[in-house]
Amino acid sequence: MNPCSLYVIDDEESIRQSVRLALQPQYRVSVFATAEDGIAAMDGGGPDLVLLDIGLPGMNGLEALQAIRSRFPEMAVVMITAYEDVQTVVQAMRHGAYDYVVKPLTGEVLLQAIRNAMERVRLRRELFALQEHCLQEDIPCCLGEKGGLQEVMARVAMVAKSPDTPVLIVGETGSGKELVARAVHYRSPNFQGVFLPVNCAAIPKELIESELFGYEAGAFSGARPSGKKGLIEEAQGGTLFLDEIGDLLPEAQAKLLRFLDSGEFFRIGAGKATRVQTRIVSATNHDLEEMVSRNQFRRDLYYRLSVVTIQVPSLNERRDDILPLAEFFLKRFCVKFGKQVEGLSAGARRFLQEYHFSGNVRELKNMIERGVLMSCGPVLEAADISGPEMAAADTSAAWGKECYPPLTHEGLDLEAALHDMERHFFEEALRHAGGNESMAARLLRMNHHTFRYRRKKM
Repeated sequence: MNPCSLYVIDDEESIRQSVRLALQPQYRVSVFATAEDGIAAMDGGGPDLVLLDIGLPGMNGLEALQAIRSRFPEMAVVMITAYEDVQTVVQAMRHGAYDYVVKPLTGEVLLQAIRNAMERVRLRRELFALQEHCLQEDIPCCLGEKGGLQEVMARVAMVAKSPDTPVLIVGETGSGKELVARAVHYRSPNFQGVFLPVNCAAIPKELIESELFGYEAGAFSGARPSGKKGLIEEAQGGTLFLDEIGDLLPEAQAKLLRFLDSGEFFRIGAGKATRVQTRIVSATNHDLEEMVSRNQFRRDLYYRLSVVTIQVPSLNERRDDILPLAEFFLKRFCVKFGKQVEGLSAGARRFLQEYHFSGNVRELKNMIERGVLMSCGPVLEAADISGPEMAAADTSAAWGKECYPPLTHEGLDLEAALHDMERHFFEEALRHAGGNESMAARLLRMNHHTFRYRRKKM
């Protein structure tokens, strides 16, 4: 393992060299006489820790601290001061300094300050690595080469810094709203807590209040003798994702608003409030503003839920994400089904890039799942993904009455019309299959020999 890197920025030559000699065996040390030189050296990437003198010529230590923290907010900085000026030290700590040491520097004090700061660096790295692992394992939201989910993820990274700010995610059905909600959770400080997704539309309306907030023993007929924790309480320290939030009844809306405002709620039948810290992320494919205007949703709750709103574009609006998402799902389902599919064929890639996804990410996921499950070859072909029912649906949609040649008083050469129709579908099948005759034959529901024979006759 490479040793941690450390910059010493001090205008005193003796300080620079003595610190270098003391730390060189354990750390990679670089020394600089001015803040300008030290900051310039960070253009290729900063060190793990900076020992920074406050009383520097030119740009002083406090100015340098602000410049460093603006570029590298996670970098640990330990200030060096010639005298313990409380006001200066407090100002440095407010600007993000981790610690400070006072000249003349003693070996033990300096080493202890560095060890503490490096431990903080190590813990932050481990935390970040764990977050990234959870994110990569659970959702493909980091995928996409430009635009699309990358823009959504940039917004997620900003809003996730708060552990409890409500977030409203809007977008079409199947566009990946739950994936974005998971990204908010895994990027947040409480990512090690539970992520609990709930579809409000799937819970009977008469039960949704007791499901969300729980109930006390004997609260109503049929209640458990021991009572029950609600979902908000179950998600304590984590995130509760309320999908289809527009389906909440007015009574549940009022209780949810109280919880968002105060962090407290009452179980059904309880005389005492319960306090928990649970982040609420909600989602809908409806226009909540329109529902508010029709008195179908509380205006005050809408404003509280939408402190931050994230708009998830449909998959058709972010076509750059289609192939990376497909490859992500491909790997997932290969593991699930114990298959060894190496990737997508050229025909399959072209099919996906041209296909209109009315069901968004959910439809793409289902297509890849079916393809991996049914595939027999080393790569996923267009025929594996499309399936016969999709081919039939596409055919019926694309081949309407307006596509038939008109029947006039002069008559019609039916044989020529059928020949042209056959040629059209043979060409379409070959295009979808990337030129592979076997796949094209499967798309047209005929065996390979019949396909080749009829193709040669054209």
